[in-house]
Amino acid sequence: MAVFKYSHVDFVFTCLGLVFLLLDIVLDICAVVSFYREKAYVSLGILLLFLLGSSVLAQLYSWLWYSYEDFHMDTKVESKPSLWQLRLLHVLQLGIYLRHAGVIEVSVSNPGDVAVYLSHDLSMLRLIEAFSESSPQLVLMLTIILQRWQLDPITVLKAIGSASAIAFSLTMYHRSLRSFLPEKENQQVISSVVYFLWNLFLLMSRLVALALFASVLPCFIFSHFFCSWLVLFFFAWRSKTSFMDTPGAEWLYRATVGLIWYFSWFNVAEGRTRTRTLLYHTYILLDVSLLCSLWCWTITTEPSHCGTSLFYPLITAVSVVSVYVLGLLFKIIYYKRFHPNLSKEQLNRVTAETTNNGAVVPVDQSPSRDEVDRMLDDPSDASYSAVPQIVVLRGLSHIDVTDRYAPSPPPPTAVRCNKRMRKMAENFYS
Repeated sequence: MAVFKYSHVDFVFTCLGLVFLLLDIVLDICAVVSFYREKAYVSLGILLLFLLGSSVLAQLYSWLWYSYEDFHMDTKVESKPSLWQLRLLHVLQLGIYLRHAGVIEVSVSNPGDVAVYLSHDLSMLRLIEAFSESSPQLVLMLTIILQRWQLDPITVLKAIGSASAIAFSLTMYHRSLRSFLPEKENQQVISSVVYFLWNLFLLMSRLVALALFASVLPCFIFSHFFCSWLVLFFFAWRSKTSFMDTPGAEWLYRATVGLIWYFSWFNVAEGRTRTRTLLYHTYILLDVSLLCSLWCWTITTEPSHCGTSLFYPLITAVSVVSVYVLGLLFKIIYYKRFHPNLSKEQLNRVTAETTNNGAVVPVDQSPSRDEVDRMLDDPSDASYSAVPQIVVLRGLSHIDVTDRYAPSPPPPTAVRCNKRMRKMAENFYS
């Protein structure tokens, strides 16, 4: 039995993720066509910027992770393209679909450690897309609805699709984190529900506040984003992250963290993050309050909104801030009731726990390669010491060494452990 189990629920989530991804593309095309027909070229340009920027960012991460593994492929569908064909697929923005196909293939044929390993990378890519594409799109769609004061079918469907994509990505990410928990600490379904709710409340409050501000002061929303991103990027740099395997890619990751933090909190550093989390939520709560206040003041003082009563804007602003506070309460409940506080050593021990017993064989670490848990090769091979990995040996039972006629133990097998998601689990649970 594998240490990391790829359940039927995980397979369903992977298939649903592909369905949502294809559906989101269809809605994107419909939105682009709708804006073009309406001659809303500004909205069209902004939407295309979100779509292309997010796609390039996700494909870049996908290519870097393949390169860290020396393009070692575990599935037939991923092994078929040559190196230049794989590069072309990523240039054509199709690398993510190749990863989806690989996960589905291995989850059907061998739903074990490799399937979990590949699904972890996929969940991380979906999370990056959620905050670089779906979140900005949702702000754009809400802004258009607020400015027009009418519910256009395409705009409403795109807003619902973006919200669904964000919620689905957060759920997949949380399930990936849970796979590193020991069985005795494994969280129940209610923990995922509470996790989903506090993220949903905090994120929706933030997005609505940005949309309200952008609906009355559209030019200033870009200045707000850039200034906020610079501050958040600085703190991501000060957190001394170590997620990627090359210095240049690490700076890209820190820039991405600044983008994610603009919308939602994301653990990126080891150790207790209570102080950093408190500072972040205080900053965002004040920012949400300021954005809602500026919207409330603008909509009641501008001549174009002359005659608007202060009552309804004030109720709206207070409601948005209250939803953020509600999300904070759900987050406190989660950490008080459902969050297992595990040390880094306990999390690392998860990869060594098996049905009977196991042994962890550490191999030389190298910063230029990914920490990939390959199947054990001949130790005399020169490439063996060059591949950083954490190998988990299964099937090592006790045998009396004095009994020379005792049967030889079965050859050890190895369990793959995704280094990137393991780092995220260490940051989240420790």
